[in-house]
Amino acid sequence: MGILNVTPDSFSDGGRFAGVEAALARAREIVAEGAAIIDVGGQSTRPGALAVEESVEMARVLPVIEGIAATCDIAISIDTSKPAVMAAAVAAGACIINDVYALRAPGARAAAARAQAGVCLMHMQGEPRTMQESPHYNDVVAEVIEFLLRERQACVDAGVASPSIAFDPGFGFGKSLEHNLTLLRELPRFAALNAPLLVGVSRKSVIGKVLGKTVSDRLYGGLGLAALTVAGGARIIRTHDVGPTRDAIRMVSAVLQGMET
Repeated sequence: MGILNVTPDSFSDGGRFAGVEAALARAREIVAEGAAIIDVGGQSTRPGALAVEESVEMARVLPVIEGIAATCDIAISIDTSKPAVMAAAVAAGACIINDVYALRAPGARAAAARAQAGVCLMHMQGEPRTMQESPHYNDVVAEVIEFLLRERQACVDAGVASPSIAFDPGFGFGKSLEHNLTLLRELPRFAALNAPLLVGVSRKSVIGKVLGKTVSDRLYGGLGLAALTVAGGARIIRTHDVGPTRDAIRMVSAVLQGMET
């Protein structure tokens, strides 16, 4: 899953692809690098990020989604928590809803059910503006698993098809360094939950804290984590660095499953 942020304030590439033409050019690069999914986001969810108006988010993402759908052969995911944006994005050509709030906003589950799109439910403690101030868990793995299972059932009860739901443990979203490392070590427990497992650790602070690297210098750490998480059962890797990550995934898959993959 290649990341396409069309926001001015993303933690990694804020502003680089905020214009429609720049975003579509980057989308073509992501396709050429071998991504299977492109994840379009118009609202930053970095620590400390402030919410944007629904109309602003739509103005950012809808022309980009329409352009990708018209010119690129790739599945499109919309990274949003707003029900109206979900509905409009699917109408514009998206087929996956990737929500850091796990469809907990009023009306989000109903919107996802009506859209009949794939859904990714992510765990987050708190909300982006304050989530990293003092995250606390008694048992981070058990609590994240409990949350994901509970929210999946709530979605199914609202009419979302269970086989269309993927899980994301939410690395960096209301977690300390040790919480993130624990979740990474225990990833096979998430892979056993009968849902495709999405992992997004590309360029995140867990890499910076371990290696002492700035955001722009975290590629190798990200590749190490991509390989580790695929071996641990992840099936969707969300990344800024599509080409190198795809190579790492293909090598791990060749070892684990054989060259036919």
